[in-house]
Amino acid sequence: MNKRIRYSLAAISLALLAGCNPATPPGQQQTATAANATEHAAGSVASLEVANPSSFARTESLYIPFADLGLAATEAQALVATVEGELIPSQLIDRAGDGQADTLFVPLALAGASRQSLHIENNPGLFAASNWPARTQAEISHKVGGQWQNAKYIGGTFQNVTELSPPAQYTDHSEWIRYEGPGIESDKVGYRIYLDWRNGFDIFGKKTTDLVLQNVGQDGYQSYHEMADWGMDILKVGKSLGAGSYGYWDGQQVQLVSTVGQHTAKVIENGPLYSALQIQYRDWQIAGKTLDLTADLSMTAGSRLVHTRLNLSEPLANIAIGLVKLPDTKLLQGNMDITGHAWTYIATWGQQSLSAPDSKLGMALLFKRGQLLQQTEDDSSHVAVLRAAAKQQEYYFLAAWDGEPNGIQTEAAFISYLEQQIEQLTLTPRQRLNTAATQAALAEPLTAERALYWAEHLAQSEMIRQIPQYRYGGWDFERKRPATWEYTTGLMLQAFDDLHQLKPNPTWQQLVSDVVASFITEDGNIHTYDINKYNIDSLNTGNILLREYLNTPKPGFRQALDLMRRQITEHPRTKDGAFWHKKIYPHQLWLDGVYMGMPFYAFYTTEFENGSGLTEVVKEFTLTRDKLRDSNTGLYYHAWDEAKQQVWADKETGLSPHFWGRGFGWLTMALVDVLDYIPAEQTELRQPLLQMITDIAATLQKYQDPASGVWYQILDQPGAAGNYLESSASAMFSYFYTKALNKGYLPERYRATADKAFNGLLHEFVLVHPDSTISLVNTVQVAGLGFGRDGSYQYYMSEPLFRNDAKANGPFIMAAVQMAKLLGYQAQ
Repeated sequence: MNKRIRYSLAAISLALLAGCNPATPPGQQQTATAANATEHAAGSVASLEVANPSSFARTESLYIPFADLGLAATEAQALVATVEGELIPSQLIDRAGDGQADTLFVPLALAGASRQSLHIENNPGLFAASNWPARTQAEISHKVGGQWQNAKYIGGTFQNVTELSPPAQYTDHSEWIRYEGPGIESDKVGYRIYLDWRNGFDIFGKKTTDLVLQNVGQDGYQSYHEMADWGMDILKVGKSLGAGSYGYWDGQQVQLVSTVGQHTAKVIENGPLYSALQIQYRDWQIAGKTLDLTADLSMTAGSRLVHTRLNLSEPLANIAIGLVKLPDTKLLQGNMDITGHAWTYIATWGQQSLSAPDSKLGMALLFKRGQLLQQTEDDSSHVAVLRAAAKQQEYYFLAAWDGEPNGIQTEAAFISYLEQQIEQLTLTPRQRLNTAATQAALAEPLTAERALYWAEHLAQSEMIRQIPQYRYGGWDFERKRPATWEYTTGLMLQAFDDLHQLKPNPTWQQLVSDVVASFITEDGNIHTYDINKYNIDSLNTGNILLREYLNTPKPGFRQALDLMRRQITEHPRTKDGAFWHKKIYPHQLWLDGVYMGMPFYAFYTTEFENGSGLTEVVKEFTLTRDKLRDSNTGLYYHAWDEAKQQVWADKETGLSPHFWGRGFGWLTMALVDVLDYIPAEQTELRQPLLQMITDIAATLQKYQDPASGVWYQILDQPGAAGNYLESSASAMFSYFYTKALNKGYLPERYRATADKAFNGLLHEFVLVHPDSTISLVNTVQVAGLGFGRDGSYQYYMSEPLFRNDAKANGPFIMAAVQMAKLLGYQAQ
């Protein structure tokens, strides 16, 4: 049987046959949890705290999946949101576009740097009474009652439909679809999408906040090109991409989505606060391929932006998005010297509106900086060429016309507006969701068995979501790229192996063995590993490879281990002997790198070199302490640049400016792991590490959030705007305390700190879903330095928050294993 299929079936069996597999927690516990969730579905469902991380007022678009609330779709038909007992606008929406509501949408207005708490409940009475004014609309309308004469439809009247696939003879100016395609609008602006070979996007400038699409074009195809009480079509699109459409860049020009077997447009949502269209392009002939493209376009009340999500049936070299090139306009560009996950823009401003000779119109494309391959142009369009290798892409387009009520009048005001829009996309609202379903699952006291339950439950969930795909040839959904010999792969496999060692399960062992073996060739090479990069991150997976070698001593495994050991010998170092983080990060010592390299180095040298390298291992820790520890707080800075040349480095000390939680977390894990390989009798060699553990334990205790028991993204600034409780650092610190207590490195007085930390992980970050999987939320995906990452507080806030990231899930499982041991669980 195909291994991927086998894992998928195994994962589903684990989830569905609870209690039948020795790795699965007791079946009655899951049944009780499901019963509690059903009970809560009829009343109070969740509380949600939302914080605005910006200094300016924002309307946050909150998308709260039913699954995050612990509810199946059938249990979520009367969801409403209240603030201090008052009903606020909300809408149940179909976010996935599959015909079934799956998400509660709440637009929430927040003052700058403020926070608000919502209450979510299933309340049929309030739900029935809610009747929010319509502020968005999506529609498609075509003629009936007439007849086709070649490519023109003669006679008939318009009727609205929710789905439309034009016949083969339909083309531009066929006068069959009202205003030539589907339309979408908010109370700010409207857009139309040509449902023919042009595939351009056009703009309806509105002089009113009322919805107008239902009346546009009812009296003929030329009427909306003349100014009316509501406004008019204000853009000349021609053969361009118009106001933000998509195509393919062939190296010289954009190829439109023109040669298509069939177009199908659907109205997914037509609601008061959120409306959405889906356009399916079947059999698009492009770049020597035939593929399908699905575009989901949505608008929210009060916004000019159209969120555009593209999905391809197979990878394509790029997706090109663009704006029409018109005279008397200025091309504007957002900041490009930023992290790849931050949003930026290209835009145009000027006299490009058809409404009047002196009218001003701004148009913009908003996208993530890291997705931009090239900014260019062709004869018709300004073009941003984006990556599409992951078969997915998202961006926003918008138009701002000076004829709107209170419209933007100047270039400076338009730029200011764009800067706020990209900050809002980059600095997402900080959310803390507390659901009745999750609390029901957490109601049982924390015992050794219950701690192990959470480790197994998250491992089972990851079997369904990601972990089998970490094998060579698989797909890394987190990074949206092929799986590689990545430190996160090693971290997750080590977590599964820790779990297996405490409570053996052949599923975990098979997973670890198969993923590791998939990367190692018979002659000892490692797929996707390049020693010449001297990337210390690449060494971390050596830990699980060495564990596998000790279980199954294959010659190829030993040769691969020796290859990684050669990297340590050749790896560049600072003058004092600290390992550079990477060859492309010269002269730099990062906290992350201590964990990435030193446990493997210690493990290898103990097994094969009689511990000859342990002195250098310990030196790496002492150099890290000497270079990165702040004497006033006891906290550790993220990194140090010996050359003092990096933009993030202090010109006198070479230090980065902030205490990043996960960076410190890596160091704490490295400390307790490395001591596993330094013999107890080598007291002098162990002493510096034990002293560091003692000092760090006291320091971290001071910065543990007293209410939740977990830690902040920036450790020493809990009250700063945008700072948030972060799951990966908190899981790492939990692992540090529990393992240090288990090993006797810390005195018993830290037991309360460890208990509080692990309970905090459960109550702050775990979400229980109705399919019996769980998620771990609020993990910063990455944080680095250099290449647009300036180390500022704003930078650390700008990195996106993910869920079920290996950098949190792995340490969570490892912490749960250590907590089970601390509570008395004996290995089986």
